[in-house]
Amino acid sequence: MEARWEATVEAQIRAAQERGEFDNLPGAGKPIPGRDQPYDESWWIKSFLEREALPTDLLLPTPLQLRRRVEQVPDEVRDLPTEEAVRGFVGALNAQIVAWLRAPTGPQVVVRPVNVDEVVRRWRAERQQAAARPAPPTVATAPPRRARRWWRLPWHRHADQGRLG
Repeated sequence: MEARWEATVEAQIRAAQERGEFDNLPGAGKPIPGRDQPYDESWWIKSFLEREALPTDLLLPTPLQLRRRVEQVPDEVRDLPTEEAVRGFVGALNAQIVAWLRAPTGPQVVVRPVNVDEVVRRWRAERQQAAARPAPPTVATAPPRRARRWWRLPWHRHADQGRLG
């Protein structure tokens, strides 16, 4: 039974080759990517993350994700417009940290809530420094020229008056 199955499959492959269904496939004649590398059990998820351009931080355990977010707080709050927005952002992060501390999972990593007042103080200082810096000079541009209408061209005015030129 297995020999008959193999023969049927081989016949279908041969017929598809004769019809040219395998011609001009993407990657034809190119080496298989990763062929010379050792086998990795999670190759498929790594290729998926790379192909879809997803951040690899999503694969980290929760405490490491939280720690990374704590490290990125200054960059995250830098462009927030108000102090309330900064406090809201830090408050939401602290709520996630406290929830994890109540029921920790994953590796035992020290993660502490962020000091809201310290973040706000640094946010204010950065904004004051940015305001004190002189603004970069802007290039003055001339207003765009208005397109001349064909019926207002000089040669057309003269043609209306009976003279050219």
